[in-house]
Amino acid sequence: QVQLVESGGGLVQAGGSLRLSCAASGRTFSRYAMGWFRQAPGKEREFVAVITWSGGTTYYSDFVKGRFTVSRDNAKDTVYLQMNSLKPEDTAVYYCAASLRAGGPKRMQEYEYWGQGTQVTVSS
Repeated sequence: QVQLVESGGGLVQAGGSLRLSCAASGRTFSRYAMGWFRQAPGKEREFVAVITWSGGTTYYSDFVKGRFTVSRDNAKDTVYLQMNSLKPEDTAVYYCAASLRAGGPKRMQEYEYWGQGTQVTVSS
């Protein structure tokens, strides 16, 4: 089992920044690729970013590329999502997830463990 707890969400004005954290406990964190997904009201959950177990490779969805950065600290069992230049359309609940798949998985079904989510609200 891996337990994931997100933090760092909140209310921010358009153009602002937030840094989300996801703290892991349980099995060896460094074995897992870590992904971020988000779900806006009335919409399906969608892929945002992923970082491989070593941190050597990252992938982003087109709508956050250049604005968001995913990173991890395996010594602290924590993954981060730095979000800059936020837009109202970034408003959603953000979830972190853990996957044993190689190659930077982007589909929800490739993830074994999920956090409870943290709300991000961007005002215009």
